[in-house]
Amino acid sequence: MLTPKVRQSDGLVPWRAFGVEPAAVDFKITTMRVLAIDASLRNTGVAIVDANNGKPQSLYFGTIHNASSMRSSSCLVAIRDRLIELIREHEPDCCALESVIYVQSYKTAIVLGAARGAAILAAAENGLPVFEYSPRRIKQSTVGRGAAGKNQVAFMVRALLGLTETPDADAADALAIALTHLRAQEMAGLGIAGATQI
Repeated sequence: MLTPKVRQSDGLVPWRAFGVEPAAVDFKITTMRVLAIDASLRNTGVAIVDANNGKPQSLYFGTIHNASSMRSSSCLVAIRDRLIELIREHEPDCCALESVIYVQSYKTAIVLGAARGAAILAAAENGLPVFEYSPRRIKQSTVGRGAAGKNQVAFMVRALLGLTETPDADAADALAIALTHLRAQEMAGLGIAGATQI
C-alpha cells in the first residue's frame, strides 16, 4: 500500500448547491497522482488528479469514446492503448476504479467486466497498484449521499476541483473516483482502513 505524506489543512467550505452537502473533504495528502477510471466498453471515463499539497488538482479528464460500429475486441484494445498513453504522459502513482456493480443482465456484466479488465491490465502492466471503490462510497465521499445523481456528482467535482467547465457524466465519475481515492489514502495514513487493493 502506498504511504501518503500528510499535513494539517484548514479544510474546505461545504457546498450546498443542488440541495446536497459533501462529506468532510479535508485532504491532507501532499504528494500523490491518481489515474482514475470509470470503465465502460463504449464510454470509459478517465481522470488524472494530483494531490497538489492538499488541494487536489485535475491534470486531465475525458472520455474514451468507442463507436458502436467497433467490435468489442477492438474497443478493449483502444481502452488499453489510450490508458497506456495517459500513464506514460502523466506518470501516475496509482490507479483507482469503481468496483463491479450489480446489473440485471449477465451480458452487460460480461461486457463491463471485459472493459474493466482492459483498464486493470493497462495499469498493472505499467506497475501501478490498483484500488477499487463501490459506487455508493464514491458518491458518499464526493457528494455526501450514497444515492446522489450523476448531475450532482458532476457539479460537486467541478466545485471541489475548481474546474471551469462541468465534465460529462463519465469523466465526472472518474474525477469522483480520484477524489475518493485521495480521501481513502489520507484515512489510511491516519491508521483507518481505507481502500481495497486488487
